[in-house]
Amino acid sequence: MLNENAHLSEKVFAADVQQTPTRDGFGKGLVEAGRADARVVVLCADLKESTRTEWFEKEFPERFVELGVAEQNMATVAAGMAAAGKIPFIASYAAFSPGRNYEQIRTTIALNEMPVKICGMHAGVSVGPDGATHQMLEDIGMMRMLPGMTVLVPGDAEEARKAAVAAAQTEEPVYLRFARAATPLFTTRETPFQIGKALMLWESETPKAAFLSTGSMSHTALLAARALAAEGVETLVLHVPTVKPLDREAILEAATRAGRVITLEEHQVLGGFGSAVAELLSEEHPVPIKRLGIQDKFGQSGTPEELLQHYGLDPKSVAEAARAFCTE
Repeated sequence: MLNENAHLSEKVFAADVQQTPTRDGFGKGLVEAGRADARVVVLCADLKESTRTEWFEKEFPERFVELGVAEQNMATVAAGMAAAGKIPFIASYAAFSPGRNYEQIRTTIALNEMPVKICGMHAGVSVGPDGATHQMLEDIGMMRMLPGMTVLVPGDAEEARKAAVAAAQTEEPVYLRFARAATPLFTTRETPFQIGKALMLWESETPKAAFLSTGSMSHTALLAARALAAEGVETLVLHVPTVKPLDREAILEAATRAGRVITLEEHQVLGGFGSAVAELLSEEHPVPIKRLGIQDKFGQSGTPEELLQHYGLDPKSVAEAARAFCTE
């Protein structure tokens, strides 16, 4: 059943559940952060409409910098602004930032511990028709390996808003991952959000497996959990919006209660969220684990729905994989 402490949307399972892109929530959170702190500045690489940074530009034009198609320069300029006391957010497609400017992020931002907030948009296969070149599936792994880098993958637009505001209040570099397509809005303003904390969305008394999910895949995990519950297969759903640092205590508790773990992410299973969980559990509480995500393949063109189904990331496929895993 749904965890009442999560304060989820009442329409979380409804066919007409409201859907909004997480980048929209980011745009709202960015304006909110700018109102709260005059040090917040935004840099964009010729994609202000797609990244929703134009919303910040309209309210704070003197704090918005358009650098053109120059993602590497954007990272280094942001590092310099951070060194001067600003709180810079840099935004582009994730395929370009961190995809194209990784060396500059590593050397000028992470190595120097500059509190730049790197915002990767259009991540995952749900970018759809843009195809493999624009479907960034390796960014979580790239960014979580950088020392001192916090990695946030909000579950929906409301959580994306909170994540942007929270990121502005930190003194560390942060990577925030957002999607292009509209995804279900399952949290509310009252739903707790704190960097470094996971949130239990679904609980059962005698779970056979624990879903550990990040990003919009947590809504998919909820749908799969409800379908399995109707068959008598009880599970947990732990939403993990902070991939680094992981909520060690919550993950270990879920693994202990269920005895089996299924990770779910719209990202390569190699090096991503599932790998981070597997690393933790292998050292502290080994249990059987199934990692669901992109299985060492590139993306391709299609609608978001077609692609999620093709890669086994739709609710039906996830439930089938979980059912088989629980009976092994």
